[in-house]
Amino acid sequence: MGSKNKYYAVIKGYRPGIYTAWYGPGGAEEQVRGYAGAIYKGFVTVEEARRWLESTAVKSRKAPDREQGAAESAAPAASPGRIIIYTDGGCTGNPGPGGYGAVIIDRDSRSELTQGFRRTTNNRMELMACIAALDCLEPPADAILHSDSRYVVNGISKGWARKWRANGWMRTKSEAAENADLWAKLLDLCDRRRVRFVWVHGHAGNRENERCDRLATGAAQGPDLKEDHAYVWGNTRVPGYPPDETA
Repeated sequence: MGSKNKYYAVIKGYRPGIYTAWYGPGGAEEQVRGYAGAIYKGFVTVEEARRWLESTAVKSRKAPDREQGAAESAAPAASPGRIIIYTDGGCTGNPGPGGYGAVIIDRDSRSELTQGFRRTTNNRMELMACIAALDCLEPPADAILHSDSRYVVNGISKGWARKWRANGWMRTKSEAAENADLWAKLLDLCDRRRVRFVWVHGHAGNRENERCDRLATGAAQGPDLKEDHAYVWGNTRVPGYPPDETA
């Protein structure tokens, strides 16, 4: 895979989808290694990867084998025009090495996103998972996002984050809102898309939630760890800073 590639689309492999790393746990390489007739390609942007994945999947689709068919039958169905998203994130130590995972289901298309960071927090990984997933959707998308983080779901559905933004990112008159840099990004994405946040029980047998958990754990343990600059530099209460460093 070329060194400039940041995203890897797997059409035929053990788990088709989009990956942000080639090597390591949860990477694209382990999805195609030893898989007969594997189809995959690297891209510089996630938009290119998604377009190729969606267009090529239609051309190369064929009847699934028995094992694949059984797995796919349990996948949640996406309503016409509505995209289904599952996200999860976490870290070791809190703070410590962390990662996130996201599954995006758009009718017959299924994508996966994952990334690890050297030092971060559980809540930041939960937020980044949502940001990464929604950033893939072209406005005006219609999506249902499932997360096992009450911090994230309540922050959006109960209007807490919008209230913090309206108050200059202050939770109270004397206390600033944590992770304002990420909340600002998430709200901006939600403002340009129709998104309903749904809380789900973690580790309760939900297949896609469990998959996101494995992606997040694998990313946190992988070799391709990015720097969560805002957290490391203590700028988590500054909305929009630094630009694109945590994407």
